[in-house]
Amino acid sequence: MNNEQCHPSDGADSPHSALLGSEFVGFDEETATATMRFTVRKQMTTWRGGVQGGLVAGYLDDVMGYAYVAMTGGEQAPLNLEISMQLLGLLPEGATIIGKGRVVRGGRRVIFLEGELQTDEGQVLARATSTAIPTIRPTPTETGMG
Repeated sequence: MNNEQCHPSDGADSPHSALLGSEFVGFDEETATATMRFTVRKQMTTWRGGVQGGLVAGYLDDVMGYAYVAMTGGEQAPLNLEISMQLLGLLPEGATIIGKGRVVRGGRRVIFLEGELQTDEGQVLARATSTAIPTIRPTPTETGMG
């Protein structure tokens, strides 16, 4: 892991990352893979005690997006066109989830990403693929959020 790489949220953590309980762990340049840690908060769960399915996509989107942002040194961010997801297990309240996001192909016009969420023990809970377009990474000031 290369933790000296540009941290995707340098200087401006996004509100969604705070809601997700996101922590950027590192980026492996050789495999274009970002690793993140998520703490599952009660606000993300249903009465079953696990993260609501649509919100699981948020965790996967976050880790896949961070992989691309880190790969481009913080210069670009993906804009999703499509996300396909498989839910394989419950993400329980209070759990620490490890996310791995990888840039499969980062072209000039289209980006292909994949992501996986797993327990500390390595059990896969969810996986996804995404097709996106590259965009210049906006700053909080440019979006009116800073």
